[in-house]
Amino acid sequence: MSCLNIMVYIASVEAFTVDGIIIKGGLKLQGEISIQGSKNSVLPIMAASILNSGITVISNCPRISDVWDMTELLKDIGCIVEFEDNTLIIDSKDVYKTEIDNALAEKIRASVVLLGPLLARFGHAKMSRPGGCNIGSRPIDIHLAAFEKMNAVCLERDNKVYVESTKLTGANISLAYPSVGATENIILAAVFAEGTTEIHNAATEPEVVELCQCLVGMGSRILGIGSDNLKIIGVESLRDIEYQIRPDRIVMGTYLCACMSAGGEISLKNCSISDGVGYVDVLCGMGAMLRCENDSIIIKSDRRIQAINYIQTNPYPGFPTDMQSIFMSVLSKAEGTSIIEETIFNKRLELASQLKKMGANVDVLKNKAIITGVDYMKGTTVTAKDLRGGAALVIAGLGAEGITTIEDPFYIKRGYVDICSDLKKLGADIKWEKANQEKEKVILK
Repeated sequence: MSCLNIMVYIASVEAFTVDGIIIKGGLKLQGEISIQGSKNSVLPIMAASILNSGITVISNCPRISDVWDMTELLKDIGCIVEFEDNTLIIDSKDVYKTEIDNALAEKIRASVVLLGPLLARFGHAKMSRPGGCNIGSRPIDIHLAAFEKMNAVCLERDNKVYVESTKLTGANISLAYPSVGATENIILAAVFAEGTTEIHNAATEPEVVELCQCLVGMGSRILGIGSDNLKIIGVESLRDIEYQIRPDRIVMGTYLCACMSAGGEISLKNCSISDGVGYVDVLCGMGAMLRCENDSIIIKSDRRIQAINYIQTNPYPGFPTDMQSIFMSVLSKAEGTSIIEETIFNKRLELASQLKKMGANVDVLKNKAIITGVDYMKGTTVTAKDLRGGAALVIAGLGAEGITTIEDPFYIKRGYVDICSDLKKLGADIKWEKANQEKEKVILK
């Protein structure tokens, strides 16, 4: 027989390492933990430090990967950045670079809010399109259109964004949609603009309020804080500040939902019911028993979850899109049928395919998820596709029977300091581990 007619199989074994979160479900939660500082507040405030040309001290700063990535961005343009426990110290006096490193910008969505302060301080900036989780379309044209109204020239070419202005001037800007990122970028650009900038239909999220409060503490003049009509009166310079970040309302909601899924009674410190505007009332409708004591929220759950007829994600003070995946997870075991309509980031509904692997009954029709509750869910291997979807799978694993393994959990580090450690403190059987696995590769010759 000719050797040309012989198939020779050469098998080789290649070792590789996969991160995974391993959860043994069915244990009730008990105890107390503190809620970390807000991810969505600290990132634009870090960007605002560029305007200061001095020292910005941010306390209660969460040690999460998004903060590390923003730190690298600031260092790359000339900032000196130090971390002392949970306090971030930024010296932006010697910033010299206005072109954001492509690889760094593509790692984090919040990189886009560097455009506003760089444009305001130096008159120009350049960066590639921002990255982050793939949760749906997130164009930045609304940012650039606002800059153009403020006398800037904006170009998009070869997946890069260029902004330039000889002198930014105040403008009357009406947003077609109350975008958080666009509102923040306009505020940051308007701080040094000549005259007054008015933003109509501005985002009112607590993170926007925090940015405004921090900027006012630095010497900015901003009126209408907390409303959808903001007025920024340009100033010539800002001063040093020490600012404390408020608790993360999404992390708070995540751990409240963890108790709903697993059952038990837990206390969350350093937060209040008011931090949960938009979703706490829904949680109560699902059967959560909540009470407040000093600066803590106590939740008790017997794991009997009531379905919610209809939830629609909306800008603040509506139901937050960041909580949608997490509530889908909890409602998968509710008594009855729930409907969630996602109006902001439709790709977040892709979590349904992972929950189905655990036995959930979720049908996705366009931008709606129809969730028919099941009596129990079973642990299996699932994959995190984004930050909040990953956290939602942790929630599902806590309430499931058996072992749940979550692959690609690194997304979760973008927004949670140490979700495994927090839940361990509450009695969960959960660990983050690196598992050596073997993959057989067959080469045909």
